[in-house]
Amino acid sequence: MSLPKTLAEDVARNLVMVAQLIDEDPEQAYAYSRIALRLASRVAAVREAAGFAAYATQKYSEALAEFRASRRMTGSVELWPVMADCERGLGRPERAMAMAGEPEVQKLDKAGQVEMRLVAAGARRDMGQIDAAIVTLQSPELASHSVQPWTARLRYAYADALLSAGREDEAREWFGKTIEADKDGATDASDRLAELDGVEFVDAMGEDETEAAGETTADAVTDAGADGRGASEAAAPPAGDADADALLDEDVVDLDEDDKR
Repeated sequence: MSLPKTLAEDVARNLVMVAQLIDEDPEQAYAYSRIALRLASRVAAVREAAGFAAYATQKYSEALAEFRASRRMTGSVELWPVMADCERGLGRPERAMAMAGEPEVQKLDKAGQVEMRLVAAGARRDMGQIDAAIVTLQSPELASHSVQPWTARLRYAYADALLSAGREDEAREWFGKTIEADKDGATDASDRLAELDGVEFVDAMGEDETEAAGETTADAVTDAGADGRGASEAAAPPAGDADADALLDEDVVDLDEDDKR
């Protein structure tokens, strides 16, 4: 069973907008996900996207329902860690801990297992078991010198747990190790380390300079208008447009039918 081409294109457009907006404007991404869900609720990718949009807006009960629906359609365990984290968000850390011990965890790839470890450590902290959280994070992946996509987050979580346990010197060391792995600045490890070292950041731009910068920006916008272009036209096109075109080239979106499982 498949969607007609026009409907498939509408669904694809909305999913692209979800992906583009989920980090910067999660509420808007959520709105697009609801449209896609109304159009194609039996498509697993739509249910998954709706789940992540709900998760990003802290609608954990809704997110969990969507993730479960996607999992029923695909049979995949990939969403297991985020489902467990939804349980944490709903104030049920004990359920998250129970999920960390289920056979599904062994079916996850390395990235998924690390993610599950992070969720389990968070659940331990939710229950006030900070020492157990620290032990949970101790693993070959934490000790490894190689940098993987999950390394910065794992080291950061460990440093933060150590700090919460009052082990400041060790926390300082691990925040430093986080910075080494965090080339994209995904964490605030540098700020946390500076705070521990008593460093204060002061805005080097004075009030007069701030006003001057504002005037310069205003002049630039005026000049752009004088050239016959609006601000949006002067900007580069959204990076996601190419992805949207690629998706819209597809004739249909295949549906996962429950009776195939």
